[in-house]
Amino acid sequence: MSASASANGAAAAASAVIAEGRAVLGFELGSTRIKACLVGENPSDVIATGSHEWQNGLVDGVWTYAIDDVWAGLQSAYAALVADSRQRHGTAPTSLAAVGVSAMMHGYLAFDEADELLVPFRTWRNTSTGAAVAELSELFGVNIPLRWSIAHLHQAVLDGEEHVPRIRHLTTLAGYVHWRLSGERVIGVGDASGMFPIGAGPIGAAPTGAAGADYDAALLARYDAAVAGSALATSIRGMLPRVMPAGATAGILTPAGAALLDPTGALQPGAALCPPEGDAGTGMVATNAVAPSTGNVSAGTSIFAMVVLDRPLSRPHPELDIVATPAGDPVAMVHCNNGTSELAAWVGVFRRVAELAGAPLDADEAYRLLFTEALDGAADAGGVLAYNQVAGEPIVHLTEGRPLVVRTPDSRLTLANTMRAHLYGVVATLSIGMRTLRKEGVTIDRMQAHGGLFRTAGVAQRFLAAALDAPVGVAESASEGGAWGIAVLASFTASGGGDLTAYLDDIVFAGADAAVVSPDVDDVSGFAEYLARYEAGLEVQRRAIAALTMSEGTAS
Repeated sequence: MSASASANGAAAAASAVIAEGRAVLGFELGSTRIKACLVGENPSDVIATGSHEWQNGLVDGVWTYAIDDVWAGLQSAYAALVADSRQRHGTAPTSLAAVGVSAMMHGYLAFDEADELLVPFRTWRNTSTGAAVAELSELFGVNIPLRWSIAHLHQAVLDGEEHVPRIRHLTTLAGYVHWRLSGERVIGVGDASGMFPIGAGPIGAAPTGAAGADYDAALLARYDAAVAGSALATSIRGMLPRVMPAGATAGILTPAGAALLDPTGALQPGAALCPPEGDAGTGMVATNAVAPSTGNVSAGTSIFAMVVLDRPLSRPHPELDIVATPAGDPVAMVHCNNGTSELAAWVGVFRRVAELAGAPLDADEAYRLLFTEALDGAADAGGVLAYNQVAGEPIVHLTEGRPLVVRTPDSRLTLANTMRAHLYGVVATLSIGMRTLRKEGVTIDRMQAHGGLFRTAGVAQRFLAAALDAPVGVAESASEGGAWGIAVLASFTASGGGDLTAYLDDIVFAGADAAVVSPDVDDVSGFAEYLARYEAGLEVQRRAIAALTMSEGTAS
């Protein structure tokens, strides 16, 4: 069969899948883009995509998104997917086999008994929960990160916020969207593990496998006892959404939910919904890193590494969160609040220069040129340092963000060194956090990476390998990220569930190749020199926080 005949056959098959309602839809609400991904009966086949750009704002000192923007963005992303489907296949979905929703984890969405949002959505980016974290970590005997939902709730209790007595329900962004689409207040176990500890023991290890994966009952009771007499009028268990493992059916798309996604009325209700998940869980799925001793890195507005544990850690570590895979297995997570935002801002500056010169560049081409230029930089970035902290960064104990480029007079300021410094800056705090896992004796044969940072082949991947001193693999699907990952989980639900690892190995990734880059010796030593200067220069960041006060207006 000729290549053209094969392509025509694939196109006809995709058209039939869409027209007959057998396609599966995944959404991910990321920090800068809402993405929609439509897959065929084999979820490795991406048959249509759509996206919508949005940005958080700093309003009254709180990083937030307007709830109306959630729905406007989802509708825009879905409309773009419909247009892509029509252009590529001559048809668009009117019914679906399954739907999945993923979103940035953690944060705080609190509702009253009338299901009204009590305060603006507080995202994972907010680091104002230090007092609550100190109390909770001591109370529970496990590390509670600043961004977790329970930390935001407890800080509101400590601060005596007016809305606290009226709280009846808490959820994450993915849980909220799922609830509005299906009427079900549920959450996937991976996303739930960023709200409240899952099955935590003395060292924060989750139970293995889906059976019994739930909020830790002893810690729920301990929290209720600790806040007895406070303004809270509902038990913590009563506030939290019900936990569900990957493969379960978590409701169906209601008529109201279908109308929220597609106001034209073309999309019909009835599709099964998988449990809503966080971006960490969908990243693990998208990189086939859900089995013990596998690991992955997700790079976007934040950057984080996930390592599925085959044994408990020796003790709690403030640099490590203990979360869970979508199937309920324990994961050590190194989460850095700051990823690619500052890098993207600099790329925007260079795009403007090109535009003024009469040679405008689209975003992909600008990234390709600038990333490729970074390969010609000195292994240690020539003495240039780039700090990407737009927001606070707990890994290096920074309470707020002050992005900086700083150098000594004897450094070599070139475009290549500047771009290498920015790319090193994206992965620097991740490298610092990963030291703790190495000290615990946790070894990983290979890390899988995904996210838009890796769209330019071989550049960010090479520098990440140097930062981790480990091979890094990037699959072809890497840039699709969590929207594809949640579509895979929705397909898993549609297939009847079962063993998630086997499903990924045997169905989704069967025969798939990932480009693997091993650490370059010169890059490893160069990055080590860069990181030593980077850590020494963190004091400059602290002084900048003290000296430069942020405005109280809105920033993005």
